[in-house]
Amino acid sequence: MTQANQKNQTPNTDNHQPNTNTIDNDVRQRFFIQGSPVRGDVVRLSRSYATAIAQRPYPEAIKRLLGEMLTAASLLIGTVKIDGRLSIQLQSSDSDSLLNWAMAECDHNGIIRGLASWKADSDEQVQAWENMASANDAFAELGAAGQGLLFINIQPEDGDPYQSIVERSHDNLADCLAHYQKQSAQIPTLINLASDGLQAGGILVQLLPRRDDEEQEHVDNDLWPRLSVLTRTIKSKELTSLPATELLYRLYNEEEVVLPEAKALEFGCTCSTEKCETAIMQIGQDEMLEVCEEQGGQFEMDCGFCASVYKFNKQDITALFAE
Repeated sequence: MTQANQKNQTPNTDNHQPNTNTIDNDVRQRFFIQGSPVRGDVVRLSRSYATAIAQRPYPEAIKRLLGEMLTAASLLIGTVKIDGRLSIQLQSSDSDSLLNWAMAECDHNGIIRGLASWKADSDEQVQAWENMASANDAFAELGAAGQGLLFINIQPEDGDPYQSIVERSHDNLADCLAHYQKQSAQIPTLINLASDGLQAGGILVQLLPRRDDEEQEHVDNDLWPRLSVLTRTIKSKELTSLPATELLYRLYNEEEVVLPEAKALEFGCTCSTEKCETAIMQIGQDEMLEVCEEQGGQFEMDCGFCASVYKFNKQDITALFAE
């Protein structure tokens, strides 16, 4: 196994600087099989994941589902060459579902965040959540295969956003996403995801198209079947507990694996006073002043992702519309 560069990358954003002490547990590690069209990524989430799910009192099954979704978003953004954000969204189409929706995103700097909405209005609903223990239990609340909605949203910093619909082809997130990659991009893809409610992890392996006939002649045609078998042997505990490099060594120690620089991952949010002000402007001055009056002269706008609270009074609203 070849380490191309031992120095870990640190995302550089205006508002969120990753803590380099967390990089061993909050990281995306790309890898290549030397001399082949196989590439992949391993993601480990620890503190970043814990911070994301600490924002709300999520049931255990939703915690684990969000862990898989955050991992998947962190893996998939490595497959697209953009500066921007990639998000995965699940939405129920059944009014009786206990899961309304869930979303997770990762940007090109390695900043992740996630959020979910669920029903727990009655003792029966609360008890139902308490009886669920896995990410697949929460995923099943979308309904049977073919029901519910899955989306992948890509928002480049420059250019128009676009959305892809992911077929509900399987009863778990990983297999649905792997099926989507194979069907839409025509790229054979393996995806394993795991979350134990405290940590999350996953691996994505792809067989890229051969560039030319010469490359085709030198490709080991047994490599992809061999890697497929090995990749399916990964245990959930290994994905959530092993460092990325150790996981890759255990899986592919017979192959010549090349490791570029790792990418640090960290929880972060894009909320701001300016975005709240934009929302207020869209609602209108009269309506916002009325809301302010009903709430004793001041109202709050809170962020579900990070729990930040933005307060506005009548003077703030009047000044905003006077600009």
